[in-house]
Amino acid sequence: MLELFFSVAFSAVPLTLFVPPIRSLNLFVQTMEGMWMESSGYTHRVYPRLRVAIHRILDCILCNTS
Repeated sequence: MLELFFSVAFSAVPLTLFVPPIRSLNLFVQTMEGMWMESSGYTHRVYPRLRVAIHRILDCILCNTS
């Protein structure tokens, strides 16, 4: 049983190297929030235009196939 415990413990040690420390995750989350805030104004302007453009393209495609 002790051998099983040590084999599981030592096999899990390399996995801890792939998990970044909490302070790095906080920096990552802060960067992603900043990018989200900066891009939200742009996406709110573009989304209605994109929706209208796709609607017009689909109208043309569906009208020509009938």
